[in-house]
Amino acid sequence: MNGQKRSDIKPGLEVDIVLKKDQRSGNVTRGVVKDLLTKSPSHPHGIKVRLEDGQVGRVKNIHT
Repeated sequence: MNGQKRSDIKPGLEVDIVLKKDQRSGNVTRGVVKDLLTKSPSHPHGIKVRLEDGQVGRVKNIHT
């Protein structure tokens, strides 16, 4: 799953996100979702989330 649909993402899931500072390089950070920050049902660049460690970024991949 690519992280563009809000309905696919729930708190507690392990995901890969791209932080704002890594948007150019494309580096991903793995973590566990704490909060969903995007309100719309989908977003072309990925749903914005806050991880349990406080980092914020857009979901690129969901690990099931």
